[in-house]
Amino acid sequence: MARKALILVEGGIRGLGLLYVQAAQRLGLHPITLSADPAQYDYLAAESMETVRVDTGNLDALVRECSRIRATYDIAGITSAREAFYATAGKLCWHFGLPGPNPASIERCCDKLVQRQLLTEAGVPIPAYRLAVNATDAKCAAAEIGLPVILKPVAGSGSSGVRLCRTVEEVAEHTTYLLSGTHVWRSSPRILVEEFAQGPYYTADTMGNEVIALGAGDFGPPPHFVYREYTFPAPLTDNKHKLIADISLSCLRALDLGWGPANIELRWTERGPIVIEVNPRLAGTPDPQLIQLAYGVDLFTEHVKLAIGDELDLRRRHSQTAAARFLVPDYDGTLDWIDGDTQATAVPGVVEVKWYVEPKTPIVRKGDYRDIIGHVIAASPSLAQTEAVLQRAVDLISWSITPFPTLDE
Repeated sequence: MARKALILVEGGIRGLGLLYVQAAQRLGLHPITLSADPAQYDYLAAESMETVRVDTGNLDALVRECSRIRATYDIAGITSAREAFYATAGKLCWHFGLPGPNPASIERCCDKLVQRQLLTEAGVPIPAYRLAVNATDAKCAAAEIGLPVILKPVAGSGSSGVRLCRTVEEVAEHTTYLLSGTHVWRSSPRILVEEFAQGPYYTADTMGNEVIALGAGDFGPPPHFVYREYTFPAPLTDNKHKLIADISLSCLRALDLGWGPANIELRWTERGPIVIEVNPRLAGTPDPQLIQLAYGVDLFTEHVKLAIGDELDLRRRHSQTAAARFLVPDYDGTLDWIDGDTQATAVPGVVEVKWYVEPKTPIVRKGDYRDIIGHVIAASPSLAQTEAVLQRAVDLISWSITPFPTLDE
């Protein structure tokens, strides 16, 4: 009998792809990663994972490669850890008669303009928004909505290209930056100008038509949106929890996302909960790890089980508070050294201290997820205890960055 394989279209950064690989292995599957550049995922070589170099932007090439793999393996499922390739994975699933998401729904959701149109039609509360393709459009949109506004690319993730603009000049400046060729676009250059929905930030993680967990997040200083901390469960009253959960399920219905994982971002404003974004995929690390620590639900394994047609088990096994503090540098330069991670790891309640970079790495902040150089995860029976553990661990960690030489130097 042929060995069962799980096909992963591209890998995942910061441990995300490795967690999918490990989930597949736990289920007795042989993971095979298809990638245009396998070398970009260091865990593939480190773990001696089977990889195939193929143009993952070419659906026909992927179909041919999967057909070739089927001569050796029984392909049990196909998925992707990357939002940009998740619809492609869905198309492969449909082609080979395997369980998977509706690729058209994924593509509609990944277009933030279409997503907002569908949410509006369904009566889901979202920020006021306008589409802009040049600086004149953006300035007019900002005037109609009212400053401050958020500017963001119509397609993208990780807060890449997202900025809070408080003045007309900042709107023009950021529009020029986005359209200058510096920002890498996943599609034709289009910009959303949005109302700045102000209030506490929450996230809902779902699987199928079920809300698995609600978390709370915090960001560094504006104008960018770089995560500083995540906590599960979110400290919410029962009423607020129900409202956010109900709105999250309304998003899934409006966007036809009733299969697989989704991650919904919201703000609790003066008008109540406002949906900022719906991501038609599993949230990036370390959110799923925090959910597993808080509730005992392994979303990586459950997603893989869904992809191979197995029965899900989303029951909570315990209840505690898990949180991650992200380590973010204050300025650019060369990372000289890192210290204190061993001591921080030894603090009772600390689950993980992880660095995304190594000494001598150039640090060039982008104002998005790439600014984060590491994280600390802690878990305990209470929010106060978890916060205290995190702070104790972070206080033990230090690093040194030498600023880049200036022209004068």
